[in-house]
Amino acid sequence: MKLTVLIDNNTLIDRYFLGEPGVSYLIEDEGKKILFDVGYSDAFIKNARKISIDLLDVDFVALSHGHLDHSWGLIPLIRLYTEGMIENLQAKKPTLVTHPLALSSRRIGDLPEIGSLLPEDKLSGYFNMELSREPVNLTERLVFLGEIEQTNEFEAKTPIGRIMDNKIEKDDFIVDDSALAYKSSAGLVIITGCSHAGICNIVEYARKVCKDERVVDIVGGFHLLDPSDEQLEGTVRYMESLCPGSVHACHCTDLKSKIALSKVVDLKEVGVGMMLKY
Repeated sequence: MKLTVLIDNNTLIDRYFLGEPGVSYLIEDEGKKILFDVGYSDAFIKNARKISIDLLDVDFVALSHGHLDHSWGLIPLIRLYTEGMIENLQAKKPTLVTHPLALSSRRIGDLPEIGSLLPEDKLSGYFNMELSREPVNLTERLVFLGEIEQTNEFEAKTPIGRIMDNKIEKDDFIVDDSALAYKSSAGLVIITGCSHAGICNIVEYARKVCKDERVVDIVGGFHLLDPSDEQLEGTVRYMESLCPGSVHACHCTDLKSKIALSKVVDLKEVGVGMMLKY
């Protein structure tokens, strides 16, 4: 499996890519291409072009959750598909895999929309739709985890804004937040978007779904932005006991949290253009 970072908050030195506060990864495995999250703008498309990655032959688009920094890139992606059709370029109709609530309308404060800008009926013209709370196998070894079980007392306890659920507005605990798990021969590689569900909850659920206790790497946002002492200390304790091979914490992981994590795990740098192979 190969993972290429198309969007992150950071870019690597001497690599001339665009960064933005979002996430997008291109994953290649078993002859399949999976686009995991699409960032906020068309920057992931521009970065892909710079390294000759063709996004017209993607098999799956998986969304970790519906927030703007992970889903608003769907509009430029659809524009890319439309232009490809007009120019008679060979293109696949990918399957969009995400939790059913990921396409719901959400708001926070004075912002009228921070969720997906496109509803299911519009997206279905460009994607085969697979909205699932249950795990979904994307390849033999790569699984979309679906709705994450809550198994600890220090994560995912505070709502962020409001969400429309069955035409009822309620506090948004972002239960649609999910992740991917890759079953390598050496153990699991867990790939996250923001980890609103809690990075420790995600890892535990991945181990349960994949029936493997070993964790080779964790790549993605940890949602540790000025976390409470309880959350940060709980996360550090968990990671110390987990003892993963390495950790690529990025996107929504602040400096204080990275420093704390670096004391108990092998913390690695992340930036746009980085490629990882497992």
